[in-house]
Amino acid sequence: MIDKIQLAIVLFLLSSSTLLGQKYSNAFLEIGVGARAHGQAGALVAQSNDIATAFWNPAGLAKLDVAFQVEAMHAEWFAGVAQYDYLAAGKNLGDKGFASLSLIRLGIDQIPNTLRLIEPDGTINYDNITEFSAADYAFLLSYGNHWKKNKAWTYGASAKIIRRSIGPFGGAWGFGVDAGVQYQKNKFSAGLLAKDITTTFNAWSFNLTDDEKDVFNQTGNEIPKSSIEITKPSFTLGGRYTTALGARWDLSSELDMVLTTDGQRNVLVSSKTINLAPKLGVEAGYKKIVYLRAGIGQFQKIKDDLKPDVTHLIFQPNIGVGLKFKRIALDYAFNNLNKSSNPFYAHIFSLVLDFEPK
Repeated sequence: MIDKIQLAIVLFLLSSSTLLGQKYSNAFLEIGVGARAHGQAGALVAQSNDIATAFWNPAGLAKLDVAFQVEAMHAEWFAGVAQYDYLAAGKNLGDKGFASLSLIRLGIDQIPNTLRLIEPDGTINYDNITEFSAADYAFLLSYGNHWKKNKAWTYGASAKIIRRSIGPFGGAWGFGVDAGVQYQKNKFSAGLLAKDITTTFNAWSFNLTDDEKDVFNQTGNEIPKSSIEITKPSFTLGGRYTTALGARWDLSSELDMVLTTDGQRNVLVSSKTINLAPKLGVEAGYKKIVYLRAGIGQFQKIKDDLKPDVTHLIFQPNIGVGLKFKRIALDYAFNNLNKSSNPFYAHIFSLVLDFEPK
């Protein structure tokens, strides 16, 4: 059963690259990193608390008050078939800002390759079955600093290299840039992220042997061709407010609005010219040690199964919890409680380590 699930997912990845690539290329980068952010549905463009801000808004790196930081995250989907991992390290450069390097991987491993299962004489030879991986990688080099004329403003950017591979059959290389700014005054902060501001291009190439092409033709599968995927710019604007609740508790809430430029989508505000998708996150902290988080996002309209002319508004709720002790922070998030509308839920764990100079 697991092998069938793996094969179905790979076929989905292959079809999405060619059929949906222009709008949904590099969709794995829409997932996000860090259990803290996932617990708040990704509403984090206006604030920074750890090195994962290099993904959500690199301008927040300038606010990290630590000499060196490392973060790792792991999540599993489809009963452990798909692995989603993140690793980042960053260094404080003093007045010169903060720099970080991040690696993101979404992969499905140990996929059986049965293209050579049948011998030329028609017999089945299980020894011909090999395994391969289908994986997406992103390497981010990020930088953030304060605006010297006004310390309330910070700016940052991330240069990202994309690598997508489907075993020995094909792969793609891509490059893009994200840029952002943040503003903070007292209890209020605001942020703006311009994602794929340069437009991100993925160049696909495939390397199939003549025998593999024959199998594709015999089984009625389309032979993939070299192509270019385009990821158009998107913009996220958000505001965050933090207040104290007595002497021990503090509460932060943030509302983000994501504007896409690649055509009409099924989001809360949908049209051929403007598409807006809101995200709302809340975080309550106790003595800056224990954190409780919740968020909602992914608002969509779906048709009723029994009444096609009736639509329902659904959304994705997330929850999370965090524990911070001195230089160690451990975070957990449960991504998507609404199982009936979206089966892609996951348990997400991340660990943050701070290192101070000697």
